[in-house]
Amino acid sequence: MTPEIGMTGFADSTWTLDLRRVADREHLLLASYAMHSRDSAGREHAEVDHSYRGPYARDRDRVLHCSAFRRLSGKMQVFTGEMGEYHRTRLTHTFEVASVARTIARTLRLNEDLTETLALLHDIGHPPFGHCGEDVLAEVMADHGGFSHNQFALAIVTQLEQRFTAFPGLNLSREVLGGQDTRAHKAEAAVGVAPLLEVQVVDLADSIAYDAHDVDDALQMGVIDYEELKRLGLVCRALELVAAKYGMLPPSRRRQALVHELVDLQVSDLLAAAAERLQSVEGRSAVEIRTDGVRLSHSEEVASERAELEAYLFDAVYRHPRLMKVRQSASDRLRELFDGLVRNPDRLPLRFRTRVAEIGLHRAVSDYLAGMTDRFCDTQHQVFVEQNNGPLTDW
Repeated sequence: MTPEIGMTGFADSTWTLDLRRVADREHLLLASYAMHSRDSAGREHAEVDHSYRGPYARDRDRVLHCSAFRRLSGKMQVFTGEMGEYHRTRLTHTFEVASVARTIARTLRLNEDLTETLALLHDIGHPPFGHCGEDVLAEVMADHGGFSHNQFALAIVTQLEQRFTAFPGLNLSREVLGGQDTRAHKAEAAVGVAPLLEVQVVDLADSIAYDAHDVDDALQMGVIDYEELKRLGLVCRALELVAAKYGMLPPSRRRQALVHELVDLQVSDLLAAAAERLQSVEGRSAVEIRTDGVRLSHSEEVASERAELEAYLFDAVYRHPRLMKVRQSASDRLRELFDGLVRNPDRLPLRFRTRVAEIGLHRAVSDYLAGMTDRFCDTQHQVFVEQNNGPLTDW
């Protein structure tokens, strides 16, 4: 009979492996340098261990079921509904990042539950209207502490979401909160003590996903074409692989095959480079390799090709005249709503009027706007402009 132990520790000398227990499964499956649940620093508000789910699996479900996560379906990634219906939203992008990150984590024997949680959380703080929404809020908040979607994500999961009656927030593990905080301070995280490998994997998966999928969306919407893309090293190699495998394909099939190869090329390169880097730290703990500054990266060749692709996307897609026109209109509406609510704070929903005394007027207005979906923001802007009194609707 297997001795009873807690979810995050091993038993005494009579211990035998029991795969029903989280710690035992992780001991068998994870590398020494992965973040093991038994080594978690816990939560701000202590909870009893679950009988078969580890702390990061519980964190994942809390993020997945929170209202801010559901609102990602109504937030644009790059393109808006005015430019078609094929393009990705923040929600579909998030699932794609989680898929890529899980694959990398599983292959490197990292903590897949922690990786997936961080991936699901990584964009939860994005305001409406994509990067132009963040640009507007950063501008209007420049003299009031600034705005970062990564920092706002922490406010969402520690203050704004309501899961418990005794305290605000989701009470996520310190590793998840710390990983998100690392994303909010990337410059500091680039030197000295390294982030957890699971945090690094999510950052890498994020860039892999949006590089490939922004190419997909832009091709489908006619913003770019293959002749331009052929000049880019990474895309050229991917197209050569598509031609070698499938020959001539109709445009839609060719686009899908290209996206698959772009993702596969980047993931395969990262895994090869990571395996070589991690071979020398086998047997060391997550804490030890963080202290040593172990960081994962692509090979020099692929890193250079990815930089070339991202520079092209910035100029050809993110600054495309069709997109800039939509961005400018959205920016104007968001800025007008921010300025109007600062002048008329009584029109904030009750919850955010209450937050004014806690965090200040400008931050309360920023938090309210940042939590909106694109459509909800447009609706509230219209109500604000057409009606002279009464609070707007809470999200």
